[in-house]
Amino acid sequence: MSFINQERYQGQSTMSEINVVPLVDVMLVLLIIFIITAPLLTHSVKVDLPKAASNPNITQPDHIEFAIRADGSFFWNGEAIYFDQLNQRFAEAVALSPTTELHIRADRHAHYEYVARVMSIAAKAGLSKIGFITDPTLE
Repeated sequence: MSFINQERYQGQSTMSEINVVPLVDVMLVLLIIFIITAPLLTHSVKVDLPKAASNPNITQPDHIEFAIRADGSFFWNGEAIYFDQLNQRFAEAVALSPTTELHIRADRHAHYEYVARVMSIAAKAGLSKIGFITDPTLE
């Protein structure tokens, strides 16, 4: 009881060619996908990032060393200061010397909000030269 008709396949030889049409279709679809997505991956905003110099900066005597710790405490030339006193202290420093520089030494774990507020208050008071002190040994 054979269900397959053996006589039907006796005259035919086995097919030794590979059907490449589905393979070509898949490859063309993948090629189109890569052509579309490749420009999206390489598109980025060009930003000229600042370079930190490893040479120590020789400071002039008319500058303010302002330190910000990670816990949010502020120090004016080594003296603890409160946030409410900043407007008055910056105004006094500008009144004494308009070319006074502000050197901010912020802890690496300090919140950026503290640094931004100090810079904003200093700029409003008239300090135009504001810089950051970094550790040149860390890279």
